[in-house]
Amino acid sequence: MEMKVGELIELVDETIANLKIAIIANSNRTFESPYTSYEFTQRALELQEDLDDLMKVREGLSRLDPEDEAEEHFSKEELERFLKLLELLRNTDAHTY
Repeated sequence: MEMKVGELIELVDETIANLKIAIIANSNRTFESPYTSYEFTQRALELQEDLDDLMKVREGLSRLDPEDEAEEHFSKEELERFLKLLELLRNTDAHTY
């Protein structure tokens, strides 16, 4: 799997955008019912933690040359785990919460 740092940054940016939408959706749903407000508030907080972590990763990636191969900076295993995590976070469907 060959991937440039710039491509990795694009995936991170896409994931960040999806998480922001999911946070807003969960935050808005906290006012629907007193019976579910805690669940949606808790989920929004968890997503915010994920977003904060991704923002830090994004900041670190932005210091690298976007044309570098990602494998020059990360092991194959690290990259595979990170890509799997991004996929899970990116597939967070805000409308299912």
